[in-house]
Amino acid sequence: MTVRFDTFFTDYTRHFADAASRANRLALESAESALDVQLRVFESNTTATADFFGELAQGSANVPALLPKGLQLARDNLQRLATAGQEILGLGVKTSLAFGELARQPLPAAQAQPRKTR
Repeated sequence: MTVRFDTFFTDYTRHFADAASRANRLALESAESALDVQLRVFESNTTATADFFGELAQGSANVPALLPKGLQLARDNLQRLATAGQEILGLGVKTSLAFGELARQPLPAAQAQPRKTR
């Protein structure tokens, strides 16, 4: 009786550990993708802002002409941030769907074994 229980318990534990490992991998991949998107946007925004400040520091252009460029830079940076937010939201939806599929997987059925009689 205990051997049967041990086998049954071991099978369920192994299945649970496999599912937990897949869920962990899925969460880490999602976090990695979201961080990648954020870093790409940060890099783009930083480069564009540094270029603008470099142009401002040269002083060759008149300041009133730089005002529209500064406003356009701010608009572009916000647009990139909004697009990144939408992309990260999409990644979250995909991850949630994958978690749902993982949760819907059935546990392995207990294998019927004949009972030993005394």
